Amino acid sequence: MVVREVRAKSILNASKIYDFCVNPYTGCGVACRYCYAALFIPRYSGHSEPWGTFVDVKVNAPELLARQIPRAKPGQIWIASVCDPYQPAEERFGLTRACLEILRESGRRITIQTKSARILRDFDLIRSIPKVNVTISITTDDEKTASLFEPRASSPAERIEALARFHEAGVHTSAFIGPIIPGDHARLVGLLAGKVDDVLVDRLNYVPQVRAFAERHGFGHALTDAYFLERRRVIAAALKSAGIPARIVF
Repeated sequence: MVVREVRAKSILNASKIYDFCVNPYTGCGVACRYCYAALFIPRYSGHSEPWGTFVDVKVNAPELLARQIPRAKPGQIWIASVCDPYQPAEERFGLTRACLEILRESGRRITIQTKSARILRDFDLIRSIPKVNVTISITTDDEKTASLFEPRASSPAERIEALARFHEAGVHTSAFIGPIIPGDHARLVGLLAGKVDDVLVDRLNYVPQVRAFAERHGFGHALTDAYFLERRRVIAAALKSAGIPARIVF
């Protein structure tokens, strides 16, 4: 892993999904094989290393955020859009925690999205934020498939347990079943029941790099429109049966 400490020019940036995004890191040690950020982050960051083998640590992120927040228009903040805020580097640098401490005092609505049970380190801090949503991405119930596509993420079981902890504490919790990768998704929905307030579902975008990886590992059957439409039917039925509010975005 190539780790560089850098100084960013801005940390609170406009987002097309939420009003703002905060990315304390450039690059991501979770190394998801399907990550859309892998298509453009190396280009603009000047890295030639394979995705998942580099991370730039924005060491001045907290001080930048403290300066930018008072001047920013109202709006919801997403942590994070192109990196996992609780990737392995967070253990050493603690930038996500430092940013959350600043945002807690801002009164803004915050969405934290991760694939890591490492978020439980900040359990007390997060539940003290008045308007916070914890979103954990869980793409499959199958541990082996998850470890293949998301090599440094927490296991699906660990992620579900993290959702349960926050949900029991009264924190608004969401699961992102996206991108869909092979598994028993009706079972996954059953495991999420009672642990989430809502679910968002999206398909896998099989760009050439993703297609090549999936086919190499025997998942070519899961790269067709027909497959995703069938998964949509299964997931939608399971969510309806479980009474979980959901948004399917394909």
